[in-house]
Amino acid sequence: MSVEPNFEKRYRLVREVIETIVLTLLMFLVINLAVQNFDVDGQSMETSLHNQERLMVDKWTYLFHPPSRGDVIVFLSPPKAGEPNTDFVKRIIGIPGDVVTIRGTTVIVDGAALNETYVNPLEQGAGGNPVQNLVVPPGNYFVMGDHRSNSFDSRYWGFLPRSNIIGRVALVYWPFGQDNDGLLPNVSSVFANVHQQASVPAKPAKPAENTPSILYASTVLFCLSPALIIGIRVKRRRKTASNFK
Repeated sequence: MSVEPNFEKRYRLVREVIETIVLTLLMFLVINLAVQNFDVDGQSMETSLHNQERLMVDKWTYLFHPPSRGDVIVFLSPPKAGEPNTDFVKRIIGIPGDVVTIRGTTVIVDGAALNETYVNPLEQGAGGNPVQNLVVPPGNYFVMGDHRSNSFDSRYWGFLPRSNIIGRVALVYWPFGQDNDGLLPNVSSVFANVHQQASVPAKPAKPAENTPSILYASTVLFCLSPALIIGIRVKRRRKTASNFK
C-alpha cells in the first residue's frame, strides 16, 4: 500500500475541516455585525412590544439611510437619562429639524397632529416636561415610548444623539404565538402629513419601506449558511477528484 495517497487524503481532510471552520466563523461574524438580539425589559412600548420578548435588531440599515419617523429603535441611554450602560427601546417621533409639540395626549410634528395607530388610547398620557414648539437639533432625535403614561423618554431627558442609536427593531421572534410576533409593521403613513420646514436644510428621511434592509439578506444568509458550506465542500471534492483522474 502506498503511503503517499493516504497522506494526500489526510491532508485534504484536514484542509477541508479548517476551511469549513473558517467559513463558518466568517459567516457568523458577518451576521453578528449585521443583526443583534435584545430582550424587552418593561412595558414602555406596549402594545407594540411586550415585556420579556426577544427582538432582532438591524444594525446596518442606518449605514445607508438616516433613521426615519416611526422607526422603533434600540439605543444606549443618553447621559441625561441617568442610567449609564443601559439600552432603551423607543419610537422615533421627531427627526432633525422637526418642531415637536405635545398638547395633552396629542403629538404634533411640524404642525401636523399625528393619528398614532400604534398607541393604545387607554394607555395614553402626556407626562414629562412641557413640550411646545421644540426644535430637534441636527444629529439628534425625539423619541417616545408607545405606552405614553409609562415611558421614560425624550419628554424627560431630552434629545437622543444619533451616535447612541444601535439599530432598528425589525422583528419579534420569541415567544411564538404572541399578537405581535414577526416583522414590526411599517407606520410611515402616520407621518405622511409631516414635512420639513423650508428653513431647515436637512432632507427628510425616506420611509423605511423604500430602502432595502441588510437584515433580510443576513437572515437568509444565516439560514442558508450550512447549505452554502456543504455546497462549497462538495464542489471542492469534485474538483479535487477530477484532478486525480
